[in-house]
Amino acid sequence: QVQFVESGGGLVQPGGSLRLSCTASGSIFSLSTMAWYRQALGKQREWIATITPGDTTNIADSVKGRFTISRDNAKKLSLQMNSLKPEDTAVYYCNFPTGRGSLPINWGQGTQVTVSS
Repeated sequence: QVQFVESGGGLVQPGGSLRLSCTASGSIFSLSTMAWYRQALGKQREWIATITPGDTTNIADSVKGRFTISRDNAKKLSLQMNSLKPEDTAVYYCNFPTGRGSLPINWGQGTQVTVSS
């Protein structure tokens, strides 16, 4: 079974930036559509971005213009987060997308992003 490993989270002030990374055992990301999700405390997990094998991207309205999904290479997925807001505080996860209205079943540990003064 695929094991996702997310990293790069931390504590930043509003307006700051972070770059998250994701790897998965037994997977070559260049051959699969990949996605980033996040879950804030007390809220549902939500999709925020996807990237296809052809590098076509889709970004959620809540982070459009601030977040960018990309592949660093065939085995590493990234999420560049700029102009961070307190509402971006959440645990961030990578995964294979399952479409609108559903969520994957297998998840990694995620990486915590906290935006606060």
